[in-house]
Amino acid sequence: MQCLKDYFSFYQNGVENLNIKNIKTFLLNKQERGYAPQTINLYLNAIKLFYRDILKKYDKIDLKFSKKTKKLPIILSRNEIAEIINNVYNQKHKLIIAMAYGSGLRVSEVIALKIKDVNLDELTIHLKEAKGKKDRLTIFPEKLKDKIRNLIAGKEKNDYVFESERSGKLTERTAQKIFKQALQRAGIKKEATFHSLRHSFATHLLENGVDVRYVQELLGHTNIRTTQIYTHITNPGLKNIKSPL
Repeated sequence: MQCLKDYFSFYQNGVENLNIKNIKTFLLNKQERGYAPQTINLYLNAIKLFYRDILKKYDKIDLKFSKKTKKLPIILSRNEIAEIINNVYNQKHKLIIAMAYGSGLRVSEVIALKIKDVNLDELTIHLKEAKGKKDRLTIFPEKLKDKIRNLIAGKEKNDYVFESERSGKLTERTAQKIFKQALQRAGIKKEATFHSLRHSFATHLLENGVDVRYVQELLGHTNIRTTQIYTHITNPGLKNIKSPL
C-alpha cells in the first residue's frame, strides 16, 4: 500500500516502535506539502491498521485530521514575497523560493525539477508525474531566465536544477527550512508555509485578471472547485465594502 511505503520511506528505521510524535510529524509533513485532509486521513488509517493488525500494538493513536476544511489558505502579499526572497542569502536557495512562487510549484516539484523539464525559450516548465501521477505545463518566470541559465550551465539534461551540495536531490525538509528561516528574518507573522508560495501564485494571477480555468490548468487541479477557493480571497466586491464602524 502506497501510504505505508511513504511512511516507511520517511522513517527508514524504527517504524516497528509505535511513536505517536513520529506519526504526527509524518502527517504534518503531508499537510505542509498541500495534501488534502481526506488524503491525510487515508495515511492515518493505514498507519493505525499497520500497528494494530500487523504488529499487534494496541496503544491508542489519538490523532485526528478533519475530513474537510473550510479554512482559507494563507496568502502572502507581493511585498511579503519580495521580503522573503530578499532574506534568502544563498543564491541557489533564493532561486528555489522565487521559482516556487513564480511557477506555482509544490515543494516536491521544485526539488525534483530537472534541466530537461525547463524550456527557457518558451518560458514553460513540463512537470512529469506530479501529484496524482499527472503531467502538466506551467509558466516559467522570465525574470529568472538568465539566473537559471547560469545555474544550469555545463550540466546534463537529467541533472536536477537545484542540486544538493553532494550533486543529488535536495530534500523537502531543506527547502522548507530555507523558507521558514527567510520568513522569520523578514519579520512576517503569518503562519505561512512553503505551500503558501503556491497559494500566493494562484491568488496573484486571479488578481491580475487571469481566468480561473487557466489558473486551474497551471496548478494541475482536477476539479475547478479546488481552484475557486482563491476567488473568495480576491473578491473585489467584498474588499470594496466599508465597515459601518
